[in-house]
Amino acid sequence: MALPTGPVPDRVLLVEGRDDRYVVDHIRRRSPPLPDFEIVDKGGIDPLLASIGVELKAPGRQAVGIIVDANDDIEARWSAVKDRVSRAGIALGDRDPNGTVVRGAALEPDVGLWIMPDNRSPGELEDFIADMIPKDDSVWPLSRAYIDGIPAESRPFNPKKEKRAKVHAWLAARERPRPMGLAIRAGDLEVGGDLCTQLATWLRQLFGPSADR
Repeated sequence: MALPTGPVPDRVLLVEGRDDRYVVDHIRRRSPPLPDFEIVDKGGIDPLLASIGVELKAPGRQAVGIIVDANDDIEARWSAVKDRVSRAGIALGDRDPNGTVVRGAALEPDVGLWIMPDNRSPGELEDFIADMIPKDDSVWPLSRAYIDGIPAESRPFNPKKEKRAKVHAWLAARERPRPMGLAIRAGDLEVGGDLCTQLATWLRQLFGPSADR
């Protein structure tokens, strides 16, 4: 695995892909001030898992956050990340439903793990995004009904990705259709809900002053 070139950031957030990076970045921009950290798109779950040991041992590293999708099995995803962190000599302990944060020993970075959507449920980024749709939005029920109305034999998407299809149907129905991250920036998606606030709190706890050495 190639090591990063140039200055090594002291606080990094590892994410699976581009959508995750843009979503977190725009949540950071629209939320009350958050600490500085660099978001690193690892290009998939397997490269992310493979990079954990290197990222934890990078010189000067003070905090490493990890955001992954639960997909079908949150316990399997938790175990996969916990195993990689353990190999680097750091114990994650028990999964925290509010987002896990473990303070490192003297020369170890702090480590945080958030499992999309909510650290409790199967799902992915789009399940998190669905919670950001305004509660009184009149198009959201119609977007769900549109996807529900597609006969099973005509659906090109995996049945397990139904929520993803509904979210993207809703995004496509905006006055100006945008990707998820830009929809956050434009204010189509709300950052003040409980789940988004919880993610921002987790980021603040992980990358805040307590991470300073």
